[in-house]
Amino acid sequence: MKNAFKQLFFLCLGGLLLASVYAFNSPALKYDYMQFTAVESILPGGLGRSRILIDNGAGGTKEIKIKNLYSIVGIKMDNIHENDKSVASVLSNLSSEGWELVEASTGVQTPNNEGSTGIFCTRYILKRER
Repeated sequence: MKNAFKQLFFLCLGGLLLASVYAFNSPALKYDYMQFTAVESILPGGLGRSRILIDNGAGGTKEIKIKNLYSIVGIKMDNIHENDKSVASVLSNLSSEGWELVEASTGVQTPNNEGSTGIFCTRYILKRER
């Protein structure tokens, strides 16, 4: 009788072990990825072209015009605020389509290391489950 309980115990333990392996070894989720980039001009006098470039996933891009960071009189805080609202709007729209922000990275490009001209880029990478 003691031997039967021992066999039953090990049989149940083996079953639990096997069940836990299958429970924690679920198939990996698959994601689609997309990105968009905000390119903000830091050319004096408002001469640059600032845009949000959205990768539509089919090899094409959509461009949204945004404000340049500088005007003739210098940096424009209102333009920065408007650009922030534009980026937030794009993120909100993509979120409603099921996209989730994974990462945002920034960079500044200045020709010949001059700080008075160039571009400021922020790249946003998003994913959603297939």
